[in-house]
Formats: sequence, structure tokens, C-alpha cells
Amino acid sequence: MHGHFFPGDGHSFEGHPPWKGPHMRIRPHRGAKTFRRGRVLDFLQRLYVKRETLKQQLQSPELQSIHPVLTGELKAIEMVINEFIQSFDIHDDELNMMLGIHKSDDAQIAERDDEGNGEVRKE
Repeated sequence: MHGHFFPGDGHSFEGHPPWKGPHMRIRPHRGAKTFRRGRVLDFLQRLYVKRETLKQQLQSPELQSIHPVLTGELKAIEMVINEFIQSFDIHDDELNMMLGIHKSDDAQIAERDDEGNGEVRKE
């Protein structure tokens, strides 16, 4: 009876309410902390995409008139990225994995640049 909303309902997943159902058995629960970490890395990935978009826009001759605005936005997004990396204690291996850089690549992976802006470059 304990763990069920409806005693005797024939629910076989003891200790969990029936509305959770058998899908709970498919894979082990990764935990809230892991889920949140994944969301943090997803958000950081979106910040990197925005940064790359701004860099491309800076190269565009059509947008030359708003170059100072784009430069300011790029500096701001890089500041947010740096603070995000520090606040959530994101390590180089997580950045490399997120950016698709693997040690199995032919090129060596360099450390983050000296300014600590989170950029990862190949040597």
C-alpha cells in the first residue's frame, strides 16, 4: 500500500506512483545535478553560436555601418561566456567536448588562451 495512490491497483513498480509508469525502468536516473549541468552546457553552446554569428557579421561589408555596435555586442557576449565558465566551474574537457574537439584529432588541443576568454584553439 505504501508508495501507491490507489491501494491494490496492481501497479508493479513498487515505491513509485502509478503515473510514473514502467518508463522509469528504461534507464537509470541521472539525477537533477547532471540534468542541470547538461542545461548549463547547452546554454553555453548557444552563447558560443551567438558569438560566432557576431564574428561573421563583423566580417560582412553590408554591416560595416554598425561595426561599433557589433564589436560592443561581441565583447559583451565574451564577457558573459567568461563569467558563465567561471560561475559554473566548466572545465577544459567539457568545453572541448561541447565544441566538438577531440584528442583523437590529428592536431593537438591548446589550452585556453592567456586572456582566459574561454576560446579553445588548435595548434
